[in-house]
Amino acid sequence: MEYKDYYKILGVERDASDAEIKKAYRRLARKYHPDVSKEADAEKHFKEIGEAYEVLKDPQKRQSYDQLGANWKAGEQFRPPPGWESAGFGGFGGHASGFDGASGFSDFFESMFGGGFTQSSRGGHPFQQAGQDQNAAINVSIREAYHGANRTIRLSNGKSLQVKIPKGITSGKKIRLSGQGTQGVNGGPNGDLYLEVTVVNDALYELQGKDIYLNVNIAPWEAALGGKIEITTLDGQIELKIPANSNSGRKMRLTGKGLPGSPAGDLYVRLLIVSPPANTEEEKTFYENMKNTFSFNPRTG
Repeated sequence: MEYKDYYKILGVERDASDAEIKKAYRRLARKYHPDVSKEADAEKHFKEIGEAYEVLKDPQKRQSYDQLGANWKAGEQFRPPPGWESAGFGGFGGHASGFDGASGFSDFFESMFGGGFTQSSRGGHPFQQAGQDQNAAINVSIREAYHGANRTIRLSNGKSLQVKIPKGITSGKKIRLSGQGTQGVNGGPNGDLYLEVTVVNDALYELQGKDIYLNVNIAPWEAALGGKIEITTLDGQIELKIPANSNSGRKMRLTGKGLPGSPAGDLYVRLLIVSPPANTEEEKTFYENMKNTFSFNPRTG
């Protein structure tokens, strides 16, 4: 029977770590998965990499396989070393060539491990394959990012899912929904669904990183004389002290009042001076008096 070089099939060195073997398997399994692959002989390759991973992921099976030595080459005819069967390493029942029809594994695998890995002992699923992870996008309001929220979303396949949006989440972060990716093969675990978050600004609040910006209109006399005003934040109403002689566009920083987290962001309040209209003669006279009282030109300095 033909020797199977499991390391070559997965494209790893013989001293590869468990993590390297797992990474190589996942990459190749995605490439040759029969449901999505357009590669030639995808199903055959998929079975080969599944078999290789079945052996190399298991320390005992890998150790038994490595005892054959590194001199065997893929494509050569394999004959078990003397004493292999009596040592309990295999059944050597196999078929003439190819994959065994009962278990789905090759004759080489069955010769080494067939005694303990029949179809019935594995529940009739010789190639368990984890489902693939999937990615989708989700828009989150600043209020949801600030307070956290529970949201019902509908996937493209019509399925509805409950999503928990954690407090303090920012754009670019991902929410993992375990088991909501593509379905596993032959009882393998489902993949996961990752929702990439975009936090959307609203009419009042603008998010930059974890800092929140809020524009607040003030009257000219509040800007000139200073004083205390009530403003609405995502935490509710708070009292803000306006310094005297504040200009329009001045930013006031409220530490720790941005998105929650460790550390929390800050809230920046932008002061915007709004002048009242001069609709009556009295109001026009007031502005005339101001013009005559102040030697002020806003376009200088």
